[in-house]
Amino acid sequence: MLERYPNLNALCDDKSKAALEMVGRNDVFSFLEEYVSLCRPKSVFVRTDSKEDAEYIRKKALGLGEEKALKIEGHTVHFDGIKDQARDKANTKFLVGPRMKLGSSLNTVDKQEGLKEVKSYLDGAMEGKDAYVLFMGLGPVGSAFSLYAVQITDSAYVAHSEDILYRPAFEAFIKARPESFFRFVHSAGELDERMNSKNIDKRRIYIDLEDEIVFSVNTQYAGNTVGLKKLALRLAIARANREGWLAEHMFLMAVHDKDGNKAYLTGAYPSACGKTSTCMVEGERIVGDDISYLRNIGGVVRAVNVERGIFGIIRDVNPKDDPLIWKVLTSKGEVIFSNVLVCNGVPYWQGDGRDVPEKGENFSGQWFKGKKDAAGKEIPYAHPNARYTIRLSALENCDHDALEASEGVEVSGIVYGGRDSDTWVPVFQSFDWAHGVVTIGASLESETTAATLGQVGVRKFNPMANLDFLSIPIGRYVYNHLKFAEELEKIPLIFGVNYFQKDEDGSYLTGMHDKRVWLKWIVGRIRGYFKAFETPIGLFPYYEDLKALFEAVLGRTYSKEDYIKQFSLKVRNNIAKIERIERLYSDPEAQTPDIVFEIFREQKRRLEALLKEKGEVVSPLEFI
Repeated sequence: MLERYPNLNALCDDKSKAALEMVGRNDVFSFLEEYVSLCRPKSVFVRTDSKEDAEYIRKKALGLGEEKALKIEGHTVHFDGIKDQARDKANTKFLVGPRMKLGSSLNTVDKQEGLKEVKSYLDGAMEGKDAYVLFMGLGPVGSAFSLYAVQITDSAYVAHSEDILYRPAFEAFIKARPESFFRFVHSAGELDERMNSKNIDKRRIYIDLEDEIVFSVNTQYAGNTVGLKKLALRLAIARANREGWLAEHMFLMAVHDKDGNKAYLTGAYPSACGKTSTCMVEGERIVGDDISYLRNIGGVVRAVNVERGIFGIIRDVNPKDDPLIWKVLTSKGEVIFSNVLVCNGVPYWQGDGRDVPEKGENFSGQWFKGKKDAAGKEIPYAHPNARYTIRLSALENCDHDALEASEGVEVSGIVYGGRDSDTWVPVFQSFDWAHGVVTIGASLESETTAATLGQVGVRKFNPMANLDFLSIPIGRYVYNHLKFAEELEKIPLIFGVNYFQKDEDGSYLTGMHDKRVWLKWIVGRIRGYFKAFETPIGLFPYYEDLKALFEAVLGRTYSKEDYIKQFSLKVRNNIAKIERIERLYSDPEAQTPDIVFEIFREQKRRLEALLKEKGEVVSPLEFI
């Protein structure tokens, strides 16, 4: 069968040929033949599900210099180029055909024009390099959640990362024979002496939703190249839109109730709003930190983590605040560090609590204190977006059974968290599903900080923390959430959280570990342990319940004064929030259903009545 594909056949050794013959699919072969012929690698290696194949790729990454061994056994470091340190939003575009209407808010390019450009950059891009063909699965292999993918890449580092982060699915292509699969083509392009992509000005990440294929060229940074990460999320959102399920930028975790039983929560938080710290809280269990698929199975919402690993920001990971992650990063085992500082085989990163070495190697090459870039700006010893790549199973708090459960886990609650100094209270519950979807999930905002953008308090709109990855109009995305509940027999509760409330002097009103209490209250509401009282924006906790939880969970006294400060409703600020969000959904291109505006109007009427009756700030005690 492979003889019909001459270039693929010629470049595979006998082992890889045998593997492809086992797959025996013309749709796979024609895809690979097209891009092997275009990119012209010197050889093609087909990775099966065997440990030997995974180890072969790991050794290739080391042998080629794409990764370097570190002092601790199993640890390696990869450096991206100095201008290739993050997702390239400007050059990540959807290929749009004549019948597609995605709206002006999404970054698009004409499909024929975009294909012509990206294929011109891929033409010969793998010359002199090996290509790696990977068969992978999103979600537990062989389940109702499973989506499958094939990636071809000339980067052993990318292939190694894919193995840590995603489940191998070579056998699934043989046994399950999925009807369709996502396809990813990646080339790092021409490399410099450090094995970094040279032609960053020609970096392109183009997404074809119709044919479910992603092209990535002249880049190595994992967010642009590891196909099953956020690139696949865009494809999955479009697929979910057609099929009636949800592909979400959500953690998945278990929180224990007072009897020690697990309640599973999903949660969506924009960057720097506490997402990772929430799913890693002490005493609870993590299933996933980033992407979840949610389906209606038998009238119940069930979810899986589509990944089996973490590609996490390493900045501020230290033994005090992140003891479980710290243990993995300082123990034997498979870990890829990227864009940290390495001195004598030891990685260092910003916020790790250690003294910074005088010199070492980092993303800029040989580094020393005071080193400056071409523009005269001092180069940090480690990049603020430096990362670690690990398997979830290496974490002591991993919920192993849930991670690989083919049927997923039942979702009892959905938590949405923003960064907000003066509007939302620390934790509250929506009145119902539609109210939660619209006024909490679809209304998420995150305030910028001086550390990130140099301007404090600018609110960035980010519905369901998924705005950057939407592949359908935003109003349609919200409509899909509303419709999702129509056939459910058991509907998860929806909650909002905000860890960033500030007092008049600018200090935070809640502590770093208080989220453990908010999570316990959420589970108490799910289980029916706690009552709540009604306010115009949702259901608030009673002081007595929080007081008992603070004592039980944190061993701390929780004063009524703190409660009043934290849970006083900022009426005018909440009205202003509705007005901001309504304007964003009012664009005709958003395709927003009328029910969204009806729910906003109802909430605004309740707030305006309260403003007239009780003023701008209302104590929680006045609602009881």
